[in-house]
Amino acid sequence: MKTYLILLFTIISTAAFSQQNGSIVGKLTDKELNDEPLAFANVLIQGSTQGTTSDVDGLFEIADVAPGTYTLVISFLGYETLEIPNVVVESDKVTEVNAGLGASTFGLDEVVVTTSARQDSEIALLLQQKKALVIQESIGAEVLTRKGIGDAAAAVAQIAGISKQQGSSNVYVRGLGDRYQNTTLNGLSLPSTNVNKKNIDLDLFGSDVIQSIGVSKAFSTNFYGDFSAGNVNIVSKAHTGKAYLSVSAGSGLNSAAIGEDFLLNEGISYFGRYNRYDNNPFAIVLGQPVDPVDGGSPINVNFGIEGGFSVVFNEESRLNFFGTASFANGWRFRQGEASDFTNTLNSSYPNVDQYIYNATTTALANIDYIASSKFKLQYRSLYINSAQDQTEFFGVNGEGTIRDDIGDTDQGFFVYNGRFNQDQIFVNQLLGEFDDEEKGFEANWGFGYNKVLSDEPDRKRFTLQNYQLALDSDPNTNPIFFDNVAFDNQRFFQEIEDDEFNGFINVKKQFSENFALNVGYAGRRKVRNFNAIRYGYEFTDNDLEITDVNNLNEIFNVSNIDIPNGSGLWDVVTLNPIPGQSTVNRPGLPDSQYRGELNVYAGHINTEIQLLDKKLLLIPGIRFENFQQEITYDVQGDIIPPGTSTTVTSNDNLLLPSLNARYALNEDMNLRGSFSVTASFPEFKEVAPFVYEDVVIRYGGNPDLLGGADGSGPNFSEIFNYDLKYEWFLSPREIISLGVFYKQIKDPVNRVTARDATGDQRYFRTGDQADVFGVELEFRKNILKDVEDNPLLNLGFNLAWTDTNQDLQSVGGTFTTSFNRTESELEGASDIIFNTDLSFTPTIGKFKPKATLVGSYFSDRIFALGAGTVGDITEESVTTLNLVIINPITENFEIGLTARNLLNPDITLSQTDQVGNRLIITEFKDGIDVGLSLKYKF
Repeated sequence: MKTYLILLFTIISTAAFSQQNGSIVGKLTDKELNDEPLAFANVLIQGSTQGTTSDVDGLFEIADVAPGTYTLVISFLGYETLEIPNVVVESDKVTEVNAGLGASTFGLDEVVVTTSARQDSEIALLLQQKKALVIQESIGAEVLTRKGIGDAAAAVAQIAGISKQQGSSNVYVRGLGDRYQNTTLNGLSLPSTNVNKKNIDLDLFGSDVIQSIGVSKAFSTNFYGDFSAGNVNIVSKAHTGKAYLSVSAGSGLNSAAIGEDFLLNEGISYFGRYNRYDNNPFAIVLGQPVDPVDGGSPINVNFGIEGGFSVVFNEESRLNFFGTASFANGWRFRQGEASDFTNTLNSSYPNVDQYIYNATTTALANIDYIASSKFKLQYRSLYINSAQDQTEFFGVNGEGTIRDDIGDTDQGFFVYNGRFNQDQIFVNQLLGEFDDEEKGFEANWGFGYNKVLSDEPDRKRFTLQNYQLALDSDPNTNPIFFDNVAFDNQRFFQEIEDDEFNGFINVKKQFSENFALNVGYAGRRKVRNFNAIRYGYEFTDNDLEITDVNNLNEIFNVSNIDIPNGSGLWDVVTLNPIPGQSTVNRPGLPDSQYRGELNVYAGHINTEIQLLDKKLLLIPGIRFENFQQEITYDVQGDIIPPGTSTTVTSNDNLLLPSLNARYALNEDMNLRGSFSVTASFPEFKEVAPFVYEDVVIRYGGNPDLLGGADGSGPNFSEIFNYDLKYEWFLSPREIISLGVFYKQIKDPVNRVTARDATGDQRYFRTGDQADVFGVELEFRKNILKDVEDNPLLNLGFNLAWTDTNQDLQSVGGTFTTSFNRTESELEGASDIIFNTDLSFTPTIGKFKPKATLVGSYFSDRIFALGAGTVGDITEESVTTLNLVIINPITENFEIGLTARNLLNPDITLSQTDQVGNRLIITEFKDGIDVGLSLKYKF
């Protein structure tokens, strides 16, 4: 209808004002998005300055065109350029040209495709945000490249209200941490690779596999009900356009690591592999060395290859193939300090050295079958191998102390901690789309299978006392082993295996221009098997001297095992012996294990109602969800009676209403509102009471989260969500938005430091209610433009202010905690989050080099609540600054320079004691990373 109105208006106007000239009108659509309108495309008459830009509905008009025959040029940054010849304009007449931009030639003689289509451009994603049914923001591959963003974690941290924990992969959305988020790939759920996290580490997804990342902050019925802060959806790259192949390589260094004699754990490959999984842990303890080995030169390396091609069957049908494979590593050396504090200072390490090596291998294969304009099938297969090796020395200067000193002095407490973690992720997805626009019917569906293997093989930890004696020149004075209990010197082995099946189907029927109905179903089944085993060393001589601290292999050699009794230096002990066998010098069984099962079955329905001449869109909906969990655990020790297998279960039926609204104030302004009820369920790791022991921090689960100690408590947190947002799209690349939100969380869960000698961090339902209120501001503006009206200097920033408050109360049950205060901020919440970037894109000849300065800041936030009179553990504020320069040398060759973490801030976890003194839990600097990259496209 709008097209005909424009035609009528054009006819009238040309008749009244331009009797000698004609005009060109039409509508532009995107063939890659089911012929959706293509907004903000440039439409020019070749060889002239006459032209225009299509509006939000894809409509355009070039008025007052002299009679003649022209070539019409239609272009859109990152899309194909269409040249349509023989467009005849006659006096006093209107010429209509309707064109669709696609990924390849569609057999139309009058259309010439000169470049490929992309859906990852900043303009395209801003258009998606403008048309989105719910509140969301996205960032695409174009922006990732410009800002030098290397992974998904750093990418989402550029979105308003989101921050990334420096030195880790933790991401916080609207001041809420991991347990309040969901992560999906192409709309299907992703597994976690970390026993202590609900979501997968986003930094595993390199920019080479990402087309775009969207963060939906408002709930809609197609999301799982376990939704609080937001859903992060990664859209994997796919091929469109001409066949190509590109290769890339790069290198770099870390300012803190370069020049160091780098150390690695023995048995670890350069590519992040460990080849002893088939060996029994007991055999590894007896047969493998413990000392770290020379790691070589700490030079960062990355290389990759990607490409795609299409097989065209006819005008509508084709196969698209895309594949990419890459490897990247990084070396980091940290020097800092650390301490272990519970009710009192347990241990202190004024000097800590950490050698950290990361290696990630990624491979992605995509196949897209486009049968017609109505039907499409997609297959996605992703493999990631992510490994981290850490060799850590606590108390290297001989000044480390411990409260439970067993020697003549508390000087020289020292810990050598060597650990290697390998995560392997296999993701396979089959997706489908069907869209019959004439009948107003569309459907999309997906099915996925995920498998995760997450291992920590052979973590080695040895503790020494009087280490200062190893630093003097007297060979007659030497350190001894700290041997308060056998597991002060230990080997640890951990395995996690996850299998997950998930799928969805959504169907939409458009009954009229103003009314549509959506129905759908989604389901998940995830099974996790976790087991861990420790072997401790028990010394036959408590005063065993260590003559060479750099050669522990000499002591922990199988020839020194105490068999027969009295002939060796040490015994190996286990907590969980094989029935009928001894706990000493014999293989054992896992001492901590659990099996978790998750089943989710959900159906949803919503309607899209357009009112007030389509200015107002209302989407009321409801989701019914059955959420089941069962966790069976067996933990050896004092926590649970030895040999006791315990099962906790939950089975909840949820009815989750939602209402999303969008009101178009005009063509460039939206006012959005949202209300919903959602839930937050505890994860396996939050329930299973297994404790993971780091050197200065220990954390574990609490089975009381499901039903409380007596089974009468809540299984989940009920959350009420309210959102209001104003959006002003100044231009295809510019936006100003302001949003406010409020969340009320019933029975919130927090990580709390136990009020006992262990200092274990566990999860508790700490009160009846938490309130979260926030304001988010986003601004993107072209400060300067070139003569062709393209952005020359672009500024973007977003700012979020969040206020959280929750009531606190004492908690009893399997584990207990209490507080000396009645309220607190919420764990993981920063008052202020700020991100900004400044991009300079000059035109030099045929090329456009890009230079971008990217900064971010988050204020202090609670890492774990302190119990009793002990203060909270606080993650202190961090400011980061990165510089990225990308310079094309030829049309196919570019060079890039990156400098990350230029300010090199302190990364600090601190805690206050009973009298208010600030104590450092950990503090270090990450160093400045400088890199050079080369990329060539065939």
